[in-house]
Amino acid sequence: MKYHLRVNCERERLSELRKFVQDVLEQHHVSDADTGMMVLAVDEVCANLMIHSHRCNPDEHISITVNITKEGVTFEITDIGNSFNITEYKTPSVQEVIKSKKKGGIGIMLVRNIMDDIQFLSKNDHNVCRLFKRVSFATNGSRSNH
Repeated sequence: MKYHLRVNCERERLSELRKFVQDVLEQHHVSDADTGMMVLAVDEVCANLMIHSHRCNPDEHISITVNITKEGVTFEITDIGNSFNITEYKTPSVQEVIKSKKKGGIGIMLVRNIMDDIQFLSKNDHNVCRLFKRVSFATNGSRSNH
């Protein structure tokens, strides 16, 4: 099943986006732990896009598609704007982040640790970030807190 949401690039819209992802995952009985981790990963990517690529411009937008299959959950986050080249990203060490005393810098590292696959694709000014996570879906309608 596929679900879609389009939001303007305003930080205030991040809570709507998090709720959308959480509601979709809950509807498919994804565990609380997996849901929380995926909401965090999607929020990180979307916040980075809104803040760094779009400068929180409310006239610009990002779209998210959640695709639920028996293999797991795929998120496709699309926008029009500056692309991100993941091959140029160097994962900082925690010591480097602490030493530099700057806020941020570990978001992509966090997303990589949460998700099973992460891809950034760009063509012209159209960008797609695809995140995939293998999950077990509860078959009896109950959700697990593990």
